[in-house]
Amino acid sequence: MNRFTKTVACWTTAWMLLALPVCAALATDFDYRLQPQKVAEGVYVLTGLPQDFSNSNGGNIVNTGFIVGPQGVVVIDSGPSRRYGEQLRATIARVTALPVVLVINTHHHPDHFLGNQAFDRRTLAALPRTRAGIEQEGESFNANMYRLVGDWMRDTEIAPPTVELGPGRLEVAGRSLELFALDGHTGADLAVLDLATGTLFAGDLVFHDRCPTTPHAHIPRWLGALDVLEALPFKVLVPGHGSVAHDAAPLRQTRDYLRWLDDLLRRSAAAGMDMTEVLKLPLPGVFARLAVAKEEYARSVGHLYPAIEQQTLEHRGDDR
Repeated sequence: MNRFTKTVACWTTAWMLLALPVCAALATDFDYRLQPQKVAEGVYVLTGLPQDFSNSNGGNIVNTGFIVGPQGVVVIDSGPSRRYGEQLRATIARVTALPVVLVINTHHHPDHFLGNQAFDRRTLAALPRTRAGIEQEGESFNANMYRLVGDWMRDTEIAPPTVELGPGRLEVAGRSLELFALDGHTGADLAVLDLATGTLFAGDLVFHDRCPTTPHAHIPRWLGALDVLEALPFKVLVPGHGSVAHDAAPLRQTRDYLRWLDDLLRRSAAAGMDMTEVLKLPLPGVFARLAVAKEEYARSVGHLYPAIEQQTLEHRGDDR
């Protein structure tokens, strides 16, 4: 072996030794490290990261939860992937040996239902419009999640809900739940109140210290839904994203942001500003500090501004 060959061999060996831990992590580290937080008697929440979807977090940016009753377990949202759903099931099994009897999807965004596949199809439940949204957009959501988070999504397939839910009292697993069929964040947003503990699972109608997302938003209806939620006698508030609270502060924070956003976009359209100009506008400090505020503001301008511009132009035409 000559000097050049020895040098190459040494460098190759060194690289392989350095790469082994990295390769091992890539091959095995698809662990969401789910840690259930007990927020009330029999009620547990798994809090997602205050981030955007990425390969580093596997899509674990969402809050999911479960309620343990005398006769079984009710799951609130199943997470962003099959892997997440399977790990959620395993987490529940470490808390109780009781079976999962119902899996509620609060709405049709991918981080809230793509874990459905890990559960018995007969337990999957949602509002009718949520099921329709999953059936219509689920495949494209799934494909986009693959692009965003990579192999965390391996083997994930769409599993639409089979149980139709509606507003009102629901007796399940020995627990009494009150269901609220609302909208605004999407065309169908379900909030779940556990009556025994006063725990309100608000889904993505409420964000806490994270900027709200708006791909299917109708802000006036969303604001109306927040009014409904604030009037409820809850003791624990579980937002769709962000930390659990024991007061209405996250709800009010979400409302304040939406009102500001809607007013800004309407004033900008009335002033004849184009989208590029609106994107350059600074966020007030109170909102700029929210997680992923800059990114979500830009996306919201893209989602909402064209329709507001069109409404403004039509209104001016009617005034002539």
